[in-house]
Amino acid sequence: MKNVLFGFVLALQFLTRIPIPIAAPWTPDTRRWAVRAYPLVGLLIGSVLVLLAFAMHDAPTPITALAILSVWVALSGGLHLDGVMDIADALGSNQPLARRWEIMKDPQVGSFGILALVFLLAWKGVLLWALLTYQAPLWWLLVVPALGRWAGAALLVLTPCAQPKGLAWSWQQSLSGQDVALGLVPLAVIALLTPALVLMGLLAAVFVALSRGFMLRLFNGINGDMVGATIEGGELWLLILVWSWWQSVTVSPLGI
Repeated sequence: MKNVLFGFVLALQFLTRIPIPIAAPWTPDTRRWAVRAYPLVGLLIGSVLVLLAFAMHDAPTPITALAILSVWVALSGGLHLDGVMDIADALGSNQPLARRWEIMKDPQVGSFGILALVFLLAWKGVLLWALLTYQAPLWWLLVVPALGRWAGAALLVLTPCAQPKGLAWSWQQSLSGQDVALGLVPLAVIALLTPALVLMGLLAAVFVALSRGFMLRLFNGINGDMVGATIEGGELWLLILVWSWWQSVTVSPLGI
């Protein structure tokens, strides 16, 4: 039981800026439980966002959407956005593989990274606005952060690291596909009440498969930045899918 609790603490410390004054041991068992807890941390973030949406139900929709997005970013401290910017700078450089890796390690943010950040947050904000406008049931706001973090965990476990060093590589030494499956247990419970979550899970798995192929083709493997970028990209992917589905069932073919 100690390993389970320490694993959850590790997951919170790695994925959020919530202050946890506990020194969790860094062992294979705690790392395994931490990865299994990734979706649970996402559910915690989603719960805060749902409560905020309820609290601001009388506020103008654009302000509510911006507030949700702001808290969403604040809870993670923008940790995963850094990965998005690093990858954007590397790919935007059109340089050979070795040089792309050097650019990713550079702490300076380039113009491609800034553009990627701006458009990612803009799309998330607009999609939140649209979903709130359509008055979509708020279960999607609960599960999108959870499935996004599950996608990051799945990429970490199922994709080889480009180099046998670094934080992502040290995590991988303790993990297996079983950890990816166990991470879905909390979401499976919610799926009993919301069957549409099963389809969202399958589409999240498709995103992981596409991301895996993309990273292997362009970088010959992954690192920690790519795990973070997959979390952000997975959330955006799922928001687009939820909006597409809800918009299609609320707007008639005649636009009436």
